[in-house]
Amino acid sequence: MPITTKNAGANPDAAMLVIGDEILSGRTRDANMHHLAGQLTEAGIDLKEVRVVSDDAPAIIASVKALSATYDTVFTSGGIGPTHDDITADCIAAAFDDPIDIRDDARALLAAHYDRNGMELNAARLRMARIPDSATLIDNPVSVAPGFTIRNVHVMAGVPSVFQAMVASVLPTLKGGAPLLSRTLRVHRGEGDIAGPLGSFAQDFADLSVGSYPFQKDGKYGSNIVVRGQDATRLDDAMLALEKIFTT
Repeated sequence: MPITTKNAGANPDAAMLVIGDEILSGRTRDANMHHLAGQLTEAGIDLKEVRVVSDDAPAIIASVKALSATYDTVFTSGGIGPTHDDITADCIAAAFDDPIDIRDDARALLAAHYDRNGMELNAARLRMARIPDSATLIDNPVSVAPGFTIRNVHVMAGVPSVFQAMVASVLPTLKGGAPLLSRTLRVHRGEGDIAGPLGSFAQDFADLSVGSYPFQKDGKYGSNIVVRGQDATRLDDAMLALEKIFTT
């Protein structure tokens, strides 16, 4: 499946697909996106899109196809457990027209784990050994049941501790770029007052990302002006210019 190309020197990009009715219903608060965004930023991989879908096979398949074709790397979260509604693995296989069944390597990991703990590897637990034929396993040091990588898609559990461990396994295998740095100036003026000079500043430093994030405290309005870029010296120059605008 094709992957879009970018300008030479640009950071690799990524997307995340969060899967699960429990996220969309509000029963579960997703923590994995926040963790992944921070890890990718440090690695110099730009997280460009996060999409949330229900436990609906056509929606998962369509989203995987679209994201895989658009971004260098895709991470999925959720839906690879032992219950009937854990359909992610089958959907990923369908998205890439790859056969899926219980794999010997995944079965061996689960069998050893449950044997050590005196537990039965029953039919439900064995579902977690269903892996697409062409996929490679992602290590799970927390609860053993593996995730997997197929093409440019990394399929991971939704449980935060397991997701984080799987991210730690995958990140060293990916090509990164220049980490995104940021600087913040807290201004005690409302956005209506700073919009004009901030717009001019953004034009002067068009190579940087400039954002304004308003707040209200004790009945007074203010904004956190955040400047982002990959060159620390350029950011320092921008902050000096910004302070001159808003502190004089």
